[in-house]
Amino acid sequence: MGKLLRVLIAGGGTGGHVVPALAIARELRDVHGGEVRFVGTARGLETRLVPEAGFPLELIKVGQLKNVSLATRARTLFDLPLGVLHCVKLLRSFRPQVVIGVGGYASGPAMMAAILLRVPTLAFEPNAVPGLANRLVGKHVSAAAVNLSETTKYFRNARVTGTPVRPEFFAIEPRPAGPAQRLLVFGASQGARILNQTMPKIMAPLLERFPELTVVHQTGARHAETTLAAYREAGIGFERLTVTPYLDEMAAQFAAADLILCRSGASSVAEVAAAGRAAVLIPFPQAADDHQRKNAEAFVAAGAAELIIEAELTAERLLGVLTELLSDNQRRVAMGERARSLAHPQAVREIAGMAVELAG
Repeated sequence: MGKLLRVLIAGGGTGGHVVPALAIARELRDVHGGEVRFVGTARGLETRLVPEAGFPLELIKVGQLKNVSLATRARTLFDLPLGVLHCVKLLRSFRPQVVIGVGGYASGPAMMAAILLRVPTLAFEPNAVPGLANRLVGKHVSAAAVNLSETTKYFRNARVTGTPVRPEFFAIEPRPAGPAQRLLVFGASQGARILNQTMPKIMAPLLERFPELTVVHQTGARHAETTLAAYREAGIGFERLTVTPYLDEMAAQFAAADLILCRSGASSVAEVAAAGRAAVLIPFPQAADDHQRKNAEAFVAAGAAELIIEAELTAERLLGVLTELLSDNQRRVAMGERARSLAHPQAVREIAGMAVELAG
């Protein structure tokens, strides 16, 4: 009887870090019989998603270092050694055979603690350019799993695995080449203010130009009321438009869509690729190291998406790009095929396999 596999997964913050981390955790638990625990911070999505998925979560105190005031940076630098110490204690009590850092605030202290204690480490990096936590430990980790080949240079023993995506996305059938029936608009878990402000301005001409089109627009909780009000003010009826703060069953939404308009966070673009859908990507300009733009550029280079920089986004420009793609059925289908060529159906299996290998 082999010894029980114990894995600590560190990091989180946004859906781009937490969603793939949970996919890896489920694979390690369900396929490899592992005991998996998480370490995160009180301000990330992990506080809700990890317990919901049935995994224990330990919280440490650590803040931001990038794009923040001097006072916040000083507080973070003061908290950092305490965070590392907390993780050292956690590692000594749980005794994992491998620590997986998925990026985000808690990832740095946990990975530093693991490197200090000589526990094998696996970094997972979904973005084209690693965040600060993964850049700090990149050359000291045992191995790394990355989404894009250009990211391998930041790590030791890096392998391109892609980003884990729920299996339902890979089961999505290609859309027929007929007229576009559905446009899906969403701005990650928080919504995207720029899309919430711009879509109501162009919805009337869009629906008029495409009589068969329906639109689903996810606004995020904070912007739901103002976006609804903007649509009403523009005189838009809701017969062919659905406006909602959240979307459950995202795979079903992707399956029904002919074209997707969204941000270019790691999870979003991985799902676009897995579903094989044409997309218009609007990178979030405040994303660390402009990584969303770099994610989008990788899709544009493959002919899988159109990119509009937020600073250049006007109602006219967005209407023009959407009209062009919704009119050109063949091009949309071709873009969807190219997007699917960027997908990695085996990502979660490969990453879990790397972790098991490191655990020895």
